[in-house]
Amino acid sequence: MITLEWLRENIRKETYQLSSHASEECDNENILLEDIEEAILGGEILESYADRQDIRGESCLILGRGRGRRQIHIVAARSNKGELRIVTAYLPRPPKWVDERVRG
Repeated sequence: MITLEWLRENIRKETYQLSSHASEECDNENILLEDIEEAILGGEILESYADRQDIRGESCLILGRGRGRRQIHIVAARSNKGELRIVTAYLPRPPKWVDERVRG
């Protein structure tokens, strides 16, 4: 299971990868790499996808705050090699999200 400690350790050591999808979403949402790092360091795991048979491996949804205290969602995965991969990052908004914690 992915833990906050493991996520934060990888962020502090800068031992993670940003997927091309995450990079594109960050550009679209005006989310900087520093926002992702800050959100993970101070955030919480909202959902864990440990039981899914997903091509990206074990993953989780993180809620944290970036610049200006903006709420950011980050999907992070542990690759088969045990590496942290940021799958995507976005600002939670309707209609997909009622608020930052509740799906629409």
